[in-house]
Amino acid sequence: MPRPKPRIAPRPPRRRAAPAPRVRVVHEDADVIVVDKPAGLLSIATESERERTAYAQVFDLLKSRRPPARPFVVHRLDREASGLLVLAKNPEAKRSLQAQFHEHTAARTYAAVVSGLVAADRSTLRSYLRENAAHTTYETKPGQGKLAVTHVEVVRRNAARGRTLVTLELETGRKHQVRAQLAAAGHPIAGDPRYGQRDGKDAPRLALHGTRLRFRHPRSGEIVELRSPLPDEIRRLV
Repeated sequence: MPRPKPRIAPRPPRRRAAPAPRVRVVHEDADVIVVDKPAGLLSIATESERERTAYAQVFDLLKSRRPPARPFVVHRLDREASGLLVLAKNPEAKRSLQAQFHEHTAARTYAAVVSGLVAADRSTLRSYLRENAAHTTYETKPGQGKLAVTHVEVVRRNAARGRTLVTLELETGRKHQVRAQLAAAGHPIAGDPRYGQRDGKDAPRLALHGTRLRFRHPRSGEIVELRSPLPDEIRRLV
């Protein structure tokens, strides 16, 4: 009697990756494009991810134009953060904008919901930051890291929830600057377990949003100021 043939289980269907969240253009001219980057999207490519980035989306947008253009990176936002991101459309604009960020003449303002009730209405966080092998930023001694300066202003305190809504103005642009400094000050950002946030599970994402950009236009010299409203999922936390 012939042996029954073994059954071969069908391969499970491949799961398609969810579509990447899309950037929203808030300003564009011949030299500059500013987008509102959603949370969960890289600013630029990494070794492990080259397509699901804000840069790739802007690149595809400008490539479809007639004549086509190419974006140039000026600064970055953390993948987990959202908010305003400026890119240049030519090398001259890139050099001008990067110089403004380097010289602190361009202004970047963020809003964040942090754990705990921040005591001072206004304060300045000034520390030296260094990155470890796990790519986590931490405070260290002068001479062992790079100076980071962040100005903090309280917008609203919620004693019942034990949280504070603050605005943050950056003088410097170190990696994970505000996340590391606020955590070291005892007020980690809601939704940021990497930097010690422990106050509940109701934060659906990192509660950090780039709300304002201010820079001098690289061609006209006029001041450009752009704003992005605080997303509802962050506003509801405090």
